[in-house]
Amino acid sequence: MLNSGVKRREVFGWAMYDFANSGYTTVVITAVFAAYFVGAVADKAEWATLAWTSALSFSYAIVMFTMPALGEWADRHAAKKKLLMLVTAACVLSTASLSWVGPGQVALAIVCIIVSNTFYSYGESLTAAFLPELAKPEAMGRISSWGWAWGYLGGMLTLGICLAYVLWAQGQGQTAGQFVPVTMWVTAVIYALAASVTFALMKEHAKPQMHRVKASSQWQQLRQTFQEAKAYKDFMQLMACAVAYQGGVAVAITLAAIYAEQVIGFQPQETMVLIFVLNIAAFVGALVFGHAQDRIGHKLTLSLTLVGWSITCVMAALTSSKEVFWWAAALAGICMGSSQSTGRAMAGLFIPAHRLAEFFGLWTFAIRLASIVGPLGYGLITWVTDGNQRLAIASTTVLFVVGWLLLLPVNVQRGQRQAASPS
Repeated sequence: MLNSGVKRREVFGWAMYDFANSGYTTVVITAVFAAYFVGAVADKAEWATLAWTSALSFSYAIVMFTMPALGEWADRHAAKKKLLMLVTAACVLSTASLSWVGPGQVALAIVCIIVSNTFYSYGESLTAAFLPELAKPEAMGRISSWGWAWGYLGGMLTLGICLAYVLWAQGQGQTAGQFVPVTMWVTAVIYALAASVTFALMKEHAKPQMHRVKASSQWQQLRQTFQEAKAYKDFMQLMACAVAYQGGVAVAITLAAIYAEQVIGFQPQETMVLIFVLNIAAFVGALVFGHAQDRIGHKLTLSLTLVGWSITCVMAALTSSKEVFWWAAALAGICMGSSQSTGRAMAGLFIPAHRLAEFFGLWTFAIRLASIVGPLGYGLITWVTDGNQRLAIASTTVLFVVGWLLLLPVNVQRGQRQAASPS
């Protein structure tokens, strides 16, 4: 199940990075800071949701155009672990800096979220590049699912601690401007402590490739990587598929709390519990579908997940009931765990072993492009329709349908053969 020379403690260390960074997405991007930004920092202004999605989109654009070059450098110097340590430290510090943001400080909030989310995305890409070094192809789905499952546990732990503190603080009569900054410190500390386990246990298995021709600029490197990746037809097709469906996933991650509070009428503590339940469902989805994809196939597993996502969007758009929305959130969690784990495992199958960080940088380009297309589209629809978030979430269904259509031409066996062929 594991590649030669890899020990189980390394896999545990690798999975602990998913545990470490999931608190950031759960607390900052999904449950706490997103709603705090719209409701308190921007004072529920009509442009607040668009401002939030625009800030995230700007950070994703930075990552899109720089990650392939960073990945190429990491492959060239066999320094994925070293670079991962640097970007993790930067993300931890910038997450802590979110504690400086108070009501009305929109500009400071935007700067801090751009910086922290950029470094978070770098770390997510680099840790994914270790997956093919750790797992054999026939176990890629299971190992990937273990990482995501640990990630959701980390997200639940971080959110659980934050929720307990928020409930206590509200009992003391504190406002969001007083208790949200503390949750940012909690998130940063857990991120740092859990990531230290990764760096203690995980090794760098790659060998330096100093003979490779270096591009003259990051833009040139991006173009060069894209040109060379065209030889891997199924990897490119999977990236196109990911741009569509991950755009929908990004809507769920970045806007679930905002939708729950602004449309369904959830209170902040209810929203945090909702996201907690979503993470439990995602934990189950990652484990169940991660093991299933090694048995029934990666493509069928992802197809079933995209159908589930489409049903989720329709349920969320049509209901005004909190009870029904809870069910929609649970289904979204299952689909989120499956789609994220399955996509990463499929990408790992299609990427050549000597270019892991570089090509996962290209995969990150696709994922971050999706993270711009989905939430920014949602924000624009909300803005143009005078705040009609039901129409925006219903429109997200289109992204999952397009993703399913783009998945149809992918040939998993052919993609594996191309990745294994010497280049």
